[in-house]
Amino acid sequence: MSIRLDGRVVFITGAGRGIGREAALAMARAGASLVVNDMDADAAESVVNEIGGAGGAAVAHVAAIGPSSSAEEGVAMAIESFGRLDVVACNAGILRDRTLWNTSDEDFDAVIETHLRGTFTCARAAARQFRAAGQGGRLILVSSIAGQRGNFGQTAYSAAKAGIAGLARTWSLELARAGVTVNALVPNALTAMTDTISALKPFAEMMARGEALPEKLRQDLGIGGPENVAAAFVYLASERSADVTGQCIGIGGDRLSIWAHPVEAAHRLRTGGWTADALADALEGPLADARQGVGVDLNLEP
Repeated sequence: MSIRLDGRVVFITGAGRGIGREAALAMARAGASLVVNDMDADAAESVVNEIGGAGGAAVAHVAAIGPSSSAEEGVAMAIESFGRLDVVACNAGILRDRTLWNTSDEDFDAVIETHLRGTFTCARAAARQFRAAGQGGRLILVSSIAGQRGNFGQTAYSAAKAGIAGLARTWSLELARAGVTVNALVPNALTAMTDTISALKPFAEMMARGEALPEKLRQDLGIGGPENVAAAFVYLASERSADVTGQCIGIGGDRLSIWAHPVEAAHRLRTGGWTADALADALEGPLADARQGVGVDLNLEP
């Protein structure tokens, strides 16, 4: 690996399993020292032990992500353990998949607390440290295709992930003068969080058996294993990515992409403003072709 992270210190959340685990291991192989967060102590310690066994340096931070105290503890642990902080990767997440009418207050709040508030509290703690240290830094956020396009049955999750994409854009502006880059990954991988998607279950079983995933899945849909996402964390944590900020970067399987920021697809002007009838004529006429599609495409037909 030519891109190295030697001397860099990373605080990564939700790193006990799945994408977070693979990202932590990849950054450690590139030379970074890590604070490995997970609410499952055994999972966090397992990753720390694997990093240590390979000659790397890591400590476990066992806490649920969301509260300000968890974020501040993780940042403090990086400073106490390794003397500095260079990268915070906000990966922690949970699912409470429900349609709107079946989503309880508790479901919604739990997802927003971990994904959206957790990203906010960890990034805020990191930004304060980065600005005080005056050495720049990296914020790696994790959005989702559901946050870009919506997805049936993911009311809370799509709202949180759309919010995270918005935070990446805003924070990239606010932290630019401090030399801090902010980007949101849009990963696509078969993990425990995708087990409830029936269309993907056969492929998760294939991967568990060690079988190669079909090209259509890896290339057309950009879905692979969590290890296929890890390189993006290494790159965004590195000095090489110093000029990349404010982006939503898709990664999964064999596919790498840049997601477009929301912009006007088309417009019309009407002197004096719009009446309901004029608006209807425009939206059903010249603007009709500009209406946008929604939903995650999981079409697996040949």
